[in-house]
Amino acid sequence: MSQLAKEKLRVGVIGAGRWSTRAHLPGWTRSDLCDVVCLCDMDREMAEQKAKQFGIPEVETDAYKLLQRGDIDVIDVCTRDEHGETHEPLTFAALNENKHVLVEKPVAQDFHRVLEAQKLAESKGLKTKVGLTFRYAPAVQYMFELVREGFIGDPYVFNGFEQNCQWIDPYNPQDKRIYKVKPDGPLVGTDLSREGIEVGSLEGYGAPTIDIGLELVNSDVTQLCGIMANMVKYRRRTNLDTQLERINWDDADMFIAECANGALFSMQTSFVTVGNYPGIEANIYGSKGALRARLVSEFGVIQTLYGATKDHVEFVPMEIPDRFWNPGHQPDDAWDTAFYGCLIQNFLEEIVNGGPKNEGNFAQSARVQEIINAAERSHRQHKWIELPLK
Repeated sequence: MSQLAKEKLRVGVIGAGRWSTRAHLPGWTRSDLCDVVCLCDMDREMAEQKAKQFGIPEVETDAYKLLQRGDIDVIDVCTRDEHGETHEPLTFAALNENKHVLVEKPVAQDFHRVLEAQKLAESKGLKTKVGLTFRYAPAVQYMFELVREGFIGDPYVFNGFEQNCQWIDPYNPQDKRIYKVKPDGPLVGTDLSREGIEVGSLEGYGAPTIDIGLELVNSDVTQLCGIMANMVKYRRRTNLDTQLERINWDDADMFIAECANGALFSMQTSFVTVGNYPGIEANIYGSKGALRARLVSEFGVIQTLYGATKDHVEFVPMEIPDRFWNPGHQPDDAWDTAFYGCLIQNFLEEIVNGGPKNEGNFAQSARVQEIINAAERSHRQHKWIELPLK
């Protein structure tokens, strides 16, 4: 880090659930660049419990009251978002209150709105960051550096995979939130037609894997053809339900694509495939070499990176330099705490150091969301889709 803040950045976190506890809050509270001053959740009891666990002095139940505070510099939106009901409005409200914003994916379900949010941030001199977690894994950051240095030469083919079994059990609720009363609002997956399937896996771990691929091929996607499927057709909807019901959502999908520079791009995402968290693999092949990053928790290891060249085609393990870890990293961290800690430290350094650097921002997220929107359209219309979308 080139410099330290004279005063620590003050952070407000919206959302105190499972992902906040495992990924966001450890990253913020371990950094020496910020203080988390308030934790907000509609469930006051949970907010108070997590605030005590992480040493956060204040709790709030009204997100918009938190956003209006003049003593907060950064807002972290870590809420569940099924149909765009929280991420998009909270993001725009935070930007309008002149806060730097980190938000979980998707920022908005329509990529045009993500671009609007980025333009608003730029007009106010604010930094943005999206929870594209896996680009910040040290193995992937080192992979990016090697590609920029010419290790693979010209990119030819990218293959991305998400393959874990977090929803292979139909009794694992579609909605992971812990409810005390049945929720109101629109339900996921009620249109049972082939074309009516709702996006799930593709927008889950698919989004950050697409993000990695775009960085590695260093080119835009120009056309794609995709398909979405629902393998586990009946499952519990929430923790309060005892019966299985028909929920038509994407738990497995694939697409193939062509890039402007001629590279080929393929994706397979699924959270009903046997495998451990997070189950991400990114492979890039080029004119001089190839790299393979695996972000899979197996036998106590959370990431690996392998490389090969045209003269030595066997893939060999590559040591990941310590400089890619964040200062708050602990050797026994699980993958979510480890990788997200790197994301948060990266964001804090970008804010503190100033200048134009801002990776994984809303503009990058919009590129990813446009590809997701195109893959959806391809499935629903049974045809190749050209990008950019109109």
